[in-house]
Amino acid sequence: MSDLLNKINETLNVKFPGVVEVFETTYDLPAFTINKDHIHEVLAFLKNDPELNFHFLTDLTGIQTADEKQLGVIYHLHNMPKNLRVRVKTFFPMDKPEIPTATDLWPGANWMERETYDFFGVRFKGHPNMTRILNVDEMDIFPLRKEYPLEDQTRDDKSDKMFGR
Repeated sequence: MSDLLNKINETLNVKFPGVVEVFETTYDLPAFTINKDHIHEVLAFLKNDPELNFHFLTDLTGIQTADEKQLGVIYHLHNMPKNLRVRVKTFFPMDKPEIPTATDLWPGANWMERETYDFFGVRFKGHPNMTRILNVDEMDIFPLRKEYPLEDQTRDDKSDKMFGR
């Protein structure tokens, strides 16, 4: 797998110098962190390059960094003929959660981007219908951000000892 990682890293560094911020292998899966300003062109290249051919978007989801200062988007791409997979990540500040849409590359990104907007507040520029998909339209928060507690802090009918705390 490291051969694939090195090949993709070398190809991206030649085509897009300085755009790859981090490359690593996690759980036998090549993972690249790409500068947010170049994410769309890198995704287009990974999809359209005949040798790399990552033509299938398996998944797209949001993430918030542990320090709670940045949001990000993770793309899982698949080259089905060669059965190769790669993870592509990009991060941006919490105060400007906006990146280009991937719906022009993969129409299936439509619902995944809407879900990421719905739960993390990431706006995908150029998306054809950037509206909530699972939560109510009137909701004014993004529930998967770490600034919102997972439990109702006002409940008094739970004993912490029952939950190992």
